[in-house]
Amino acid sequence: MKLSLLTLCLGVVLAAPIAAKETSQKRSAGEIIKTANSSEWRKVSAENVIKLTLPTGAAYIELNDTLAPIHANNLRQLAKEGFYQGLSVYRFVEGFVAQGGDVSENKPVKNAKKGLPAEFYLRTETPLVITELKGPDGYAAKTGFLNGFAVAQNQDQTETWQVHCPGIFAMARGNDINSGGTEFYVTIGNSQRYLDRNITVFGRVLEGMEHFNLLQRKATEGQAFNPITDMQVLADIKDTDKSEFRVMKTDSNAFKALIEARKNRVEAWFVESPDFIDVCAMPIPTERIK
Repeated sequence: MKLSLLTLCLGVVLAAPIAAKETSQKRSAGEIIKTANSSEWRKVSAENVIKLTLPTGAAYIELNDTLAPIHANNLRQLAKEGFYQGLSVYRFVEGFVAQGGDVSENKPVKNAKKGLPAEFYLRTETPLVITELKGPDGYAAKTGFLNGFAVAQNQDQTETWQVHCPGIFAMARGNDINSGGTEFYVTIGNSQRYLDRNITVFGRVLEGMEHFNLLQRKATEGQAFNPITDMQVLADIKDTDKSEFRVMKTDSNAFKALIEARKNRVEAWFVESPDFIDVCAMPIPTERIK
């Protein structure tokens, strides 16, 4: 018994330096992002970026063609037609959404559609692989990331949808699930996961959330209320706007390491390490290239 106890104590003493060494080798989230190589990033196609010009500046939004191609294509068409010129962000609910478009519902479209079939989720015959977050979620069987977007799935991974994290881009609708087509909204502040699979989410803000947060809350008599100067496809205005963005590939080793770093923060400031992160609390690294 004495020999066994001595052996155990020696084992603990000998193991301590190894554990300390392993801890010291863990990288912070910032270090992972800084050292990720170029192959672990993807350049966002200008055809998939919408520039929305608001009173205080422009927001850039990436469209999610994989999960909601009908809505993404229709918005491009609306932008090309100049549909949003002279319209406004007419609804602002603190901590919820900023909603814009044609409050009168009377402005005609040309080749675009005013009502679209709902794309609440993408159904596939075989499981769709995502970078999955392990752990419980109150709204879905599985959560994770696909092509730079936060997503959720059913247990079989045959239904996949973009979730209502802060800064998502979605299409408002009436009681008819196929009534959405022109009235977009952006989530402000909190995640709104209870809306998942009740409405079509088809993008996220890459840059410019501050311009949504700076919108007026109430109309001022004699002044235009949150006017939209224009909504344009970035590829169509490359002569005047050369903005380029890159997003870390969410199936890359760097992003998977980033998930672990966010779950277990190694920075000296942190006292607790929960070994958990919610899908909407996991930021997707996004950078302006030019």
